[in-house]
Amino acid sequence: MTRLSPGDPAPDFTLPDADGKQVSLADLRGRKVIVYFYPAAMTLGCTTQACDFRDSLDSLAAAGYAVLGISPDKPEKLAKFRDRDGVTFPLLSDTSRETLQAYGAFGEKKMYGKTVTGVLRSTFVVDEDGTIELAQYNVKATGHVAKLRRDLGVE
Repeated sequence: MTRLSPGDPAPDFTLPDADGKQVSLADLRGRKVIVYFYPAAMTLGCTTQACDFRDSLDSLAAAGYAVLGISPDKPEKLAKFRDRDGVTFPLLSDTSRETLQAYGAFGEKKMYGKTVTGVLRSTFVVDEDGTIELAQYNVKATGHVAKLRRDLGVE
């Protein structure tokens, strides 16, 4: 598994959102984009993280950042998640896990003392030109958005 580093080109993707509409990273060129990968909609940690991004969206947007959340969930589950928790940014479906793998956000991890294969909770900041500005792997669901905001200097 290859991990991305600052300065690497961000792998492009086009994925369906919760309503089945195609969203492309290339369409957001000229904006800074926070792309975060999470294991499963409707779970405790992923809900906490999504709600933290939702609650920080105004300040992130004011600083020029768009946010995209990506998981291997189907669009129907993402729609339920969005509606249940009032998520106001696009949640994208990567059922093939191709985008997850392109970002190095899928692979072996330890869970409850066992080695399993799955989504590595990861966050990337992509600059206006489509280059990785920040790559964070194995982040914690709780407190991550606050730390990211500090790292980015976003009030």
